Amino acid sequence: MILTVTLNAAIDKRYVVENFEEGEVNRVLECEYVPGGKGLNVSKPLALAGADVTATGFVGGYAGEYICSRLKDYKVKDGFYRVEAESRSCINIWDSVKKKQTEFLEPGFTIDEKDWKGFEEKFKELCKDADIVTMSGSVPKGLDSSAYKKLIEIGKGMGKKMILDTSGKLLKESVEAIPYMIKPNIDEIAMLTGSDIKIDDPDFFNVVIKAAKKVQEKGVAIVAVSLGADGSVMVCDDGVFRAIVPRVDAVNTVGCGDSMIAGFALGLSEGFSPEETLKKASAISAASAMTEVTGYFRMEDMKDLIDKIRIEKI
Repeated sequence: MILTVTLNAAIDKRYVVENFEEGEVNRVLECEYVPGGKGLNVSKPLALAGADVTATGFVGGYAGEYICSRLKDYKVKDGFYRVEAESRSCINIWDSVKKKQTEFLEPGFTIDEKDWKGFEEKFKELCKDADIVTMSGSVPKGLDSSAYKKLIEIGKGMGKKMILDTSGKLLKESVEAIPYMIKPNIDEIAMLTGSDIKIDDPDFFNVVIKAAKKVQEKGVAIVAVSLGADGSVMVCDDGVFRAIVPRVDAVNTVGCGDSMIAGFALGLSEGFSPEETLKKASAISAASAMTEVTGYFRMEDMKDLIDKIRIEKI
């Protein structure tokens, strides 16, 4: 079983409009509500790919029950810890004419010490049956930057492979607990290592690889640096690999990084080689950009893309 952690779950609302204008009344052409938050956007593509997935984190109120009631639609098991406060909503506005996205992300509720202790106990129980644990996104108010660090220590103590995808102070402090894998972007790997990384640098890829190696040498088994449209670079014990992904007709890039985490979790759980894992993760990520629904991909798109993705060992 793969366990996904979404400490700050939400209802993701996607509005499709034409010619979005600030300060004006904008008519919504289409709208869709789905259970969201970065961890749930890992859960959904994992389940689509056939994995046994349980989702945990915090939910509360009517919105929280809506989130959990929708999990069965995706064949994701409900392992959430309930609180009394109301879960947040996040709004994604897609302008179909300008081809631009605008997002509004609510902060969510505040977690107290009692709820955190309750969640820790639930997390330990769920970890018993998990092979891989993914932790993604922000944390609710009331939790400090040590939240993921504590969960990594619990999971590692139980022999689980912990995958972390977060940013800022959360990432910096959590890496000290040595998760099994992280997936930083360019800015995040630069922040972690104090590196000066510029996209227009002729030596760009070597600088990225050097920074990723710094983190990997400290004990993180896999460091996969996301490079956006330029694919990704992965540093692991088997070497350095680069994924070169074909251009796709992207209609919704929200959640593509989460889909990539899903691909890595799937590959690790099924014992794929590093090259196979990176290729699968890249294909799922690219395929998810081709659909309007966040945290979703079409299997036919993924299968078509996987044969076009090149993995180079550097």
